Amino acid sequence: MNSYYFLFEISLILFLTKLLGLISRRIKLPQVVGALLAGIIIGPCVLNIVVESEFIANLSEIGVIFLMFIAGLETDIDALKKQGKASFVIALLGVLIPFILGFGTTYLFAKFGMDEIMGDNNLFLQSIFVGVILTATSVSITVETLREMGKLNSSVGNALLGAAIIDDILGIIALSVVSSFADTSVQISIILLKIILYFGFMAVVSFILYKVLKTWFTNSDNFKRHVIAVIGLCLLLAYISEVYFGVADITGAFITGLIISAVGLKKQKIMFAVDDLSYAFLSPIFFASIGLKLVLPDMSIMIVIYAIVLSLVAIISKIAGCGVGAKMFKFSNRESLQIGSGMVSRGEVALIVANKGMKLRIISNIIFAPILIVVIVTTVIAPILLKVAFVKSKTGVNSSTVAN
Repeated sequence: MNSYYFLFEISLILFLTKLLGLISRRIKLPQVVGALLAGIIIGPCVLNIVVESEFIANLSEIGVIFLMFIAGLETDIDALKKQGKASFVIALLGVLIPFILGFGTTYLFAKFGMDEIMGDNNLFLQSIFVGVILTATSVSITVETLREMGKLNSSVGNALLGAAIIDDILGIIALSVVSSFADTSVQISIILLKIILYFGFMAVVSFILYKVLKTWFTNSDNFKRHVIAVIGLCLLLAYISEVYFGVADITGAFITGLIISAVGLKKQKIMFAVDDLSYAFLSPIFFASIGLKLVLPDMSIMIVIYAIVLSLVAIISKIAGCGVGAKMFKFSNRESLQIGSGMVSRGEVALIVANKGMKLRIISNIIFAPILIVVIVTTVIAPILLKVAFVKSKTGVNSSTVAN
């Protein structure tokens, strides 16, 4: 393979994601479904033409960072604040119920069918870790689907975004607690302290950047410099979030978008400039990269059954948990279904957690394959469920009174 093969890989990803995206739209599905399928088709699972190299992985990471930055730009901050309590409860139930059902499902299979093939790993701890994996939510797929439908800056969209950020924090705490059982170097108190410090740090940085950017944007007409500075800030805050505080880089990107949204000046121009780069180049690579990760080993009948059941549990538990949380804050039945559907995708977040479990030897290789299937199934089905939920709501009035 020559050193320029990556050019062919990128061109193939761009062409095929667009083609399958158009086909998906033609059959009334979100275009992101086609992009995900493109990655599966050209990846190791089917044709094995493209593998996820470090270069593609890095580009896809920038893609999801830009995606969440744009989501922050499009967010109404006042509306997001109003959904604060609702988002917390939605996230909490969206973590607890998948954790309980994921743990229960894995433990029952481990005890009554897979005990001989799961290896020497502690079955109880392994089951707990699978529960933690199911708590994850990858909101990037949902963000793209909502943007495509024009529903991102809505009561449902704001509740979803808020819940996804909180879900990420709760997931970090849960992962830290479970990891500490196998890795004594993990100190839960340090993790919690870093999370508290993170939000304090971001509050101060947000205030300073708001003042500086508002003054600069007012006194300067050099738009190209504004765009370069904003993109640099987005990547810098994403880096600081991930490396120094252990919070997902997309959270830093989202907060950067919120800062620019609050500034208001040049907001639309900046959004269009970043969105063009994201839509044309980075986002297709990110969505395809999820499909490229799918590599399925040989599996026994029992493991296949477990993978199917776990996928169903992953879908139902998020819809039920987040949906119940939404109903508690007076969202309609349809809106509760929309919120639950939007939290279904596990995406790259679940893979990161699963890889952590593999490194700590908490979960076995046997369990990793079903988890891959869960990730792909939930990632592909989430935008479809969202589309169905929103299409059906068009015939009625989509409004709700959300408690403050």
